[in-house]
Amino acid sequence: MNMATQNILKFISELKINNNREWFAQNKTWYEQVKGEFEQLSKQLIVEIAKFDDEIKTVEAKDCVFRIYRDTRFSHDKTPYKTHFGVFIAAAGGRKSQRGGYYLHLDPAGCFVGSGVWCPEPNLLKALRQSVYDNIEELNSIRFQPQFAEHFTSFFEEDKLKNVPAGFPKDFQDAELLKLKHYLVEYKLNDEILNADDFVLQIADIFRISYPFNSFLNYTVDEVK
Repeated sequence: MNMATQNILKFISELKINNNREWFAQNKTWYEQVKGEFEQLSKQLIVEIAKFDDEIKTVEAKDCVFRIYRDTRFSHDKTPYKTHFGVFIAAAGGRKSQRGGYYLHLDPAGCFVGSGVWCPEPNLLKALRQSVYDNIEELNSIRFQPQFAEHFTSFFEEDKLKNVPAGFPKDFQDAELLKLKHYLVEYKLNDEILNADDFVLQIADIFRISYPFNSFLNYTVDEVK
């Protein structure tokens, strides 16, 4: 059993029930412990990912791990803390990077990993759509590769457009891909992976399968910079 993931998930479960500053202050020592465990997992992941993605070699965990504190200024939900731990491992900015990268999400309601570009700026989104249209054979060869297709069965469809965006033919064979607002794929983690002693290695193996997808996206990201 992986004690780090279990401790992290147990903490988040308690935080969901007690999402207030008083409880958090009383359990600050526990939070610091699980924060340290998650940062260590993230550092180990960076080491493993860098074995197949050279651009990750200079990335530091402190730039990739998301803060647990929520920005409640413009939100109806005033609970002060996020109820998950997340890390986005990507070159050129870590969690703030526009590049395709590797995301790990730990949450008792559902743990998953993701690869790709989330919430690209409008000019980048337009360029990514154009790249998908211009290079659909290359993208399809990546996403229909057996290992990739086994792990990543669909794209993240939140905020997806109802119609094909202007400038693209409506009869394009993969028009659904042009409607996406995020070029991101996800893989849900089961208890067997979460409890495994080699948790980090198994996650890195899943990310290795998604590496060609990130490379495809980052070719365009780097052109737009």
